[in-house]
Amino acid sequence: MIRDVVKDLTVLGKRQVVLYLLGCVIFSLGAKCFIDSHLGVDPLDVQILGLSQHLHLTIGLTSGIVAISFLAVWSVWNRRLPLLSPFLTTFICGNLIDLWILIRLEQVTQKLFAPVALLIVGLILCAYASSLIIMSGIGIRIMDLIAITMVTKWKWPFFAAKLVLEIYLCGSGWLLGGPVGVGTIAFIALVGTLIQPFMAVNVRLLSIPNYGLAAARSGNARTANQVV
Repeated sequence: MIRDVVKDLTVLGKRQVVLYLLGCVIFSLGAKCFIDSHLGVDPLDVQILGLSQHLHLTIGLTSGIVAISFLAVWSVWNRRLPLLSPFLTTFICGNLIDLWILIRLEQVTQKLFAPVALLIVGLILCAYASSLIIMSGIGIRIMDLIAITMVTKWKWPFFAAKLVLEIYLCGSGWLLGGPVGVGTIAFIALVGTLIQPFMAVNVRLLSIPNYGLAAARSGNARTANQVV
């Protein structure tokens, strides 16, 4: 598997990797803003934060466990070897959140912003970061990978598949003690809506190439499967 990862990385452009890593960093900062607002977090983090309390593990390690579980379901369901990038995205973002907690970033964020403002900043950062990750053509969030399979197997609309998954993540995470609140609802309602406009801004105003769209159009099946 390590050899395959190295081989995959060699065919990626440096700009793609920079976009991907920048997206992960910005997303983790957005997630930290959600946590610091105490108004709830996104559905996946509800489950991760709830589970981490019971496993007594860091957010990064718990993120890895959740990602592996979802990838195992995807692999069995599709009868294929699991993709690596969804695991990396979840694992990297989770460990970055651990870093922001370790350096006590909340001492800065909570002084600069009131809770509602922190929530708004978190929404913007997560949506913009998602646009960068998608445009990099490298990563996709693990729950989106499962949602795409639900669309393919069951012919569901994508929004319906995502909604069912988000309800599951919120419900199971809440039962485990994860933070559900108005921020969770705001994430579900707004982040997905903002991604497309941010992608347009990146292309038209910042001249950032959309490697994800290019990969999908080229018919590169291995890469296209990683693009929302």
